[in-house]
Amino acid sequence: QVQLVESGGGLVQAGGSLRLSCSASGRAFSYYAMGWFRQAPGKEREFVATISWSGGSTNYADYVKGRFTTSRDTAKNTIYLKMNSLKPEDTATYYCAASRKGVVATTPSEYNYWGQGTQVTVSS
Repeated sequence: QVQLVESGGGLVQAGGSLRLSCSASGRAFSYYAMGWFRQAPGKEREFVATISWSGGSTNYADYVKGRFTTSRDTAKNTIYLKMNSLKPEDTATYYCAASRKGVVATTPSEYNYWGQGTQVTVSS
């Protein structure tokens, strides 16, 4: 069992930056691949970024590539999503998730555990 708690969301102006954190508790966290997804009101949950269990592989959605970076600190059982050059269309609730597969995964069905989400609002 893995419990995930996101933090770091908030209100920011377009062009600004935020860093989201996702703290994990539970055994074997270091063996899980981790992912970030987001969901805006009235829209489907969509993939944002993923990082493998080792941190050696990452993958990003095209609409955040070059602006967002994900990383993990195994010693702290925490992953991060650094978001730069934020746009109003990045406004959503952001979720972190853990996958037993261990390798980068881009679809929600590949993930076994989810956090409760943190709201990111980007004003124009």
